[in-house]
Amino acid sequence: MKTTAVEMPPFYCPIDSAAHPGADEAERRAVDWIDRFGFCRTSAERARVLAGDSADFYARFAPEAGPACLWVAACWVYWGFAIDDARCDEGAMSRDPAAFSAMAELVQRALELPGPRRFDDPYAAAVHDLGERFRACATPVQVRRFLHVHRAWLAGVQWQIGNRARGHMPTLDDYLTMRLHSAGGEPTYAMLEIANRAEVPAREMDSPAVCALTEMAILVAALDNDRHSLAREIGHRQDEQNVFTVLMRQNGAPLARVVEDAIALRDRVLCRFLALRDRVLPRASRELRRYLTDLGHGIRGNAEWGMRTLRYRDLGDAATGPGKVPPPDRAAWADRPLGTGHGPPPLPSIAWWWEDLPL
Repeated sequence: MKTTAVEMPPFYCPIDSAAHPGADEAERRAVDWIDRFGFCRTSAERARVLAGDSADFYARFAPEAGPACLWVAACWVYWGFAIDDARCDEGAMSRDPAAFSAMAELVQRALELPGPRRFDDPYAAAVHDLGERFRACATPVQVRRFLHVHRAWLAGVQWQIGNRARGHMPTLDDYLTMRLHSAGGEPTYAMLEIANRAEVPAREMDSPAVCALTEMAILVAALDNDRHSLAREIGHRQDEQNVFTVLMRQNGAPLARVVEDAIALRDRVLCRFLALRDRVLPRASRELRRYLTDLGHGIRGNAEWGMRTLRYRDLGDAATGPGKVPPPDRAAWADRPLGTGHGPPPLPSIAWWWEDLPL
């Protein structure tokens, strides 16, 4: 699909910025961990992974996390981006659903297995080590929740790879369902409980309202990542699935015409997130308040990180290392949402978020 560069409007995100003061120390420990497990096969791969600046990324999600947990969460983000690049978006497995499925099951099992184990696959060995670290610092409920959504993430990626293998562009509704899983937002947000050492009671975490808030936070961040990565995909002539290419195919319109529709949908979801969160917070437990607050930090932090990380720029830029791109200025932020819609969009996969949802 032919695309051309287009100017994007500024981001709407009326959530305060925050970052953990221990991000640099988390980065140092995470880099040592990456080098110890050696899943980056070349110096170029290592530079690309480190240029993602995942410690800064997660420091913005969990600004009050315990330092001993923050660096472990950052390690998983570095690992997740590395395996995403090597086996999900590029490489032979990125167009072979069967091969990816077999690999994903082995990696998932490595994460799940407790105790000392040996794995030939460096990605499996690394994620097993993270599983052991999570079990050491988290409650059994928190670990189970993380394992569950980790499997959902890999299943979402397999769906995406299946579409790519058969040259299929999904409808917008199908794409949103897939993206809720394939973006990796579920395990990223599930680590909040672990990093904060605050287990949300099941009666709250499993309530329709909190499930909807979690999904909304995931989707807003996922659509923001689609936006961040679009220029790089255009530059590399990648015909990838993202909200813009999906709308171009569905509406038969050029990129310049679908940009407003995509961003207006993202802003509508964010407005619903803010309204529902404001309704839930006064009745929330201390643990849930921390979780819901950090869902918002994740939305804002992901947008900030996406504007400055070298991950979404040319690979050659990675040689300059992480944190070398200047932070966004005030012009990057909008004062009001794009579009005028407030009610549920005509998309069955997400319309339920606008219902009267109990806590």
